[in-house]
Amino acid sequence: MKIPTIIGTIDRRILINYQADKDTIEKFLPTPFRPKLVKGKAIVGICLIRLKNIRPKGIPFNIGISSENGAHRIAVEWTEAGEVKEGVYVPRRDTSSKLNSLAGGRVFPGVHHFADFKVNEHNGLYNIEFESEDGTYLKISAENTNEWSNKSVFDSQDCASDFFRQGSIGYSPNKIGGTFDGLELKTKKWEVSPLTVSKVKSSFFENDSIFPEGTITFDNALLMRGIDHEWNSKNKIRQ
Repeated sequence: MKIPTIIGTIDRRILINYQADKDTIEKFLPTPFRPKLVKGKAIVGICLIRLKNIRPKGIPFNIGISSENGAHRIAVEWTEAGEVKEGVYVPRRDTSSKLNSLAGGRVFPGVHHFADFKVNEHNGLYNIEFESEDGTYLKISAENTNEWSNKSVFDSQDCASDFFRQGSIGYSPNKIGGTFDGLELKTKKWEVSPLTVSKVKSSFFENDSIFPEGTITFDNALLMRGIDHEWNSKNKIRQ
C-alpha cells in the first residue's frame, strides 16, 4: 500500500552527527546502499525530531498528532535506473507515539519502536533522552552556539547544512524484510544552526559489535526549529 503524503510542522529537529570508518559502514549497509563520504569518512547519526500536527494531506489541522521521535541515519548513495541517488538509510526509528509504532509501514515508513522520551529545553539548552522497550537509548546535552568546531570533517556550517539538505530521501527496512520504504522530506525553508554538545551517549553508535573501537567519532550537531514540511512516499527498493 502506498504511504500517503504527510504534512505538519517540525517543531524541533536536532541532527547528531558522527564521522565513521567507511569500511565498517560498508559492512553494515544492506544492498543496494553504499556510504556517501566526506573526506573519506562515512557520515552517520541520529535525528531527534519533535513533530506537531502531523496528518495525511487533506486531513484537518485539528486532527493531527504530535510526537517525539529518534531516527538512526546513515548518509548513503545508491544507483537507480543507471542514475546515482543520495539520501539516508534509516536502520531504526523510535517514537513516543503508540499510534506511530502501530502504524509503522502503513501510514509511516518502516518499523517504529515505542520509546520513553524525556525532554528538557530552556534558554537554548537541550537535554533529551529516550529509551525503548528493547533497551536502545540515547542521551544528549547541548546548547546553542555561534561557533563551528574545527574538529568537524565539514569545513563549515554551510558545508554541513548543504550535505544534509541533499539527503532528503530516507529509506527504512519494511516489516516484511528485504524491502525498504522510501520517504522524501520537503521543507518550506531550510535553516540550521550549530549546537555545542557537552554529553552524548548512544547504545547504537557505542555498540562495538557494530562499531569497533576507533571506527566512529562524534562530529557535530545541528538544530532546526519551526519548519513547515511534508513527506512524500517514494518507490520501494528491494535488496
